[in-house]
Amino acid sequence: MRYRIVALAVVSVLAMAVPAGATTPRIAPAGAGPKPPGPTPPPGTTPPPGAPNGEAWAWTQLTSGGTQIRYVSTDTSQTCPVVRYTLGGTRNPFTLHRLSTPMGSQFPTTVCQRTVPLTASDAVLEQTSIQAATVHPANRQLPLPKWTSKTRPGKIAVIGDAGCEVPTTGPVQNCANHQTGWPFQGIADSAAGVTKPDLVVHTGDYLYREDPGRANDKAANPGCTTFADRASWDCVVADFFRPAEALLAAAPIALTRGNHEDCNAAQQGGAGGTWFRYLADDLRSNGSCSRYSAPSLIPAGTLTLASVDSSFADPNDSGSTAHRNIYAGQFQAVNQAALQNPTNDYFVVTHKPLWMVTGAGQPPNSAEWRTHVLDAAVADTPQHRLADNVRLVLSGHVHLYQMLDFNTSRPPQLTVGSSGGPLDKGPNDNNVVGQLIGTPLQAVHKSITAEANPPGGVGVFGYAVLEDNGGTWKLAFHDTAGSPVTGTSCTLSASKTNKSFACP
Repeated sequence: MRYRIVALAVVSVLAMAVPAGATTPRIAPAGAGPKPPGPTPPPGTTPPPGAPNGEAWAWTQLTSGGTQIRYVSTDTSQTCPVVRYTLGGTRNPFTLHRLSTPMGSQFPTTVCQRTVPLTASDAVLEQTSIQAATVHPANRQLPLPKWTSKTRPGKIAVIGDAGCEVPTTGPVQNCANHQTGWPFQGIADSAAGVTKPDLVVHTGDYLYREDPGRANDKAANPGCTTFADRASWDCVVADFFRPAEALLAAAPIALTRGNHEDCNAAQQGGAGGTWFRYLADDLRSNGSCSRYSAPSLIPAGTLTLASVDSSFADPNDSGSTAHRNIYAGQFQAVNQAALQNPTNDYFVVTHKPLWMVTGAGQPPNSAEWRTHVLDAAVADTPQHRLADNVRLVLSGHVHLYQMLDFNTSRPPQLTVGSSGGPLDKGPNDNNVVGQLIGTPLQAVHKSITAEANPPGGVGVFGYAVLEDNGGTWKLAFHDTAGSPVTGTSCTLSASKTNKSFACP
C-alpha cells in the first residue's frame, strides 16, 4: 500500500469506447495456443566464440500470447541461446528471438524470448549456446505447463508485494534479514519446495528500492547500490529474481503490474520502463512506459487469468473515481471474453483490489475499502457487474492476506499482499462481516484476514494456494514455512450466482 505508483486475436469489439490514452485490449481466445516454432537457424548463425562473461536469468512466463521462455543476459555477445524441447515425440533445438540489446546503464542487457507450444515438454537451454558466465537456473531446465487445453493447473501459488522497501526517506526494511526482516526468499523457497505449484501468480509490486544506497544488503547486490541504480536490471535481480530463483525454476509464472512499476514524468525509463522491458505481457525495446496497459487474457487451459493493469488507479489511494471510464472499458473487455467462454473459469488479476476492507467499525456503513474507481468501473459496464464465470478477483497492494465473499454473483475478493513488503495492520473481521460495500451496496458475508494478533492486528507474511477441487477451488493461506495457517482453509462454492467460501 505504498503510494508509488496480446494478442492472438481480438475476441470482440468493445461495447463501450476506450478513451484516449487507453490501448486496445490484448485478448487471446480461450484454447488458442502458439504455432509450433520453426527450426533452429542454420550453421553460421551460432554465437561467436569468446570468453563467457556476465550473468543470465531465464524463466517461463504465461502471457496472452501463450507460454514464453524469457532470457535476460548482461553478457556482451548480444546473442540469444538455444532451447531444446520435445514436441510430438520429437526433440529439436530452437533459437530464442532477440527482443532488445543494451540501452544505457539502466538496461545493460540483451532480452530474448521464445513462444513454446502448450504440448511441449522437457525444455532445457543448450549449454554451448549460452555466452554468459553464469546462468540461472543453473541446471538450465525451464518449467513448462503441466495442463492441457482441456484441463487447468492443479495447484496455484499466489504471491504479491514481495520486494524489500527502501524509500528515499523514512524507515528502511531489513533486506539482509531473510527470516523476519524481508522473508520473500523463504516464502519463495517454501512455495517451491513444500507446495510444489503448477503455476505461480504474482499480484504486483516488484521494485521497492527507491534509493538502493540506503539498503543494508548492498554487498550482495553489486550494481544496485546507489540512488542512480534504482529500477535498473540489477535492482530487478535484487528485489525479485534472486530471492525467487527456486520458485521460478519450479513453475511457470503469470505477472501483473503493480503501482511500484509506475511511469515517470517523461514516460521513459524508470520503474515503468523496466516493467515493459522485462516483465510485461508484451515486451518493449525502447524503454517507454504507458500508464494504461490493455487488459490481457492469459490462458491456462480451462482457466483464464484476466490481467487488468490498475497501477495508476487512484494513485494516492484517496477514494478518487477518476478515469473510471478507462477501467470500465477494460472490465467490459474481460466480460465479453468470459461470456464467450461460459464453461471456463476466469480470475481477474489486478494489483489494486476492488473490495478489500482495511478497517471497520460497527456494521453496516463504517468500512474503509479499496478501490472505489475499480468498483465504479465494474458498475459502469453494460452488465453492471463481472460475468458469472469470473470466480475470483486476485489482488495485492495492501500488505495483508484477506479473503472476502458476498454470497452473491459478485466474485470473492482475495488479497495477497503479504509476501515480503512491510506488513500492514488488518481490520477486525467480526466488524467486517455485514458491512455494506461496493456498487451496488452488498453485505460482506465472510471475512478472513491473516493477522499475528487478531482481531485487528498486524498481518502475517506468506502466500496463498489455490487447488483445483473437481470443478471448484480450495483455498488456504500458507506461512513462510509453507504450512497452512489455521482458519484459512476454505472451499469455493460451485454456484456462479452465490459465490462464497465454506471455511470449516
